[in-house]
Amino acid sequence: MTKADLVEQVYEAIGPGVTKKDCGAVVDAFLNAVKLALANGEHIEIRGFGTFKVRQRRPRIARNPRTGDTVEVPSRAVPVFKPSRLFKAEVDEHTI
Repeated sequence: MTKADLVEQVYEAIGPGVTKKDCGAVVDAFLNAVKLALANGEHIEIRGFGTFKVRQRRPRIARNPRTGDTVEVPSRAVPVFKPSRLFKAEVDEHTI
């Protein structure tokens, strides 16, 4: 699913009276709010859906596959998503 598909589904769910452009603005605003909150170190909890948060990865030693040399990878912040139990159950129920 692409962002355009998501906008289309929002448009269909809301019904007449709202343009696709407005739905696109809503989707963009939501995604930007999530990015901004995660960039500020906050976590986002959406009941029945899941939690977005930032985790700090520890530094580690990796290997360059081309040369075989070891490389030190510094610690870094990464966004993670943990689905809720309801979300997991619904996905499992609809998966073939």
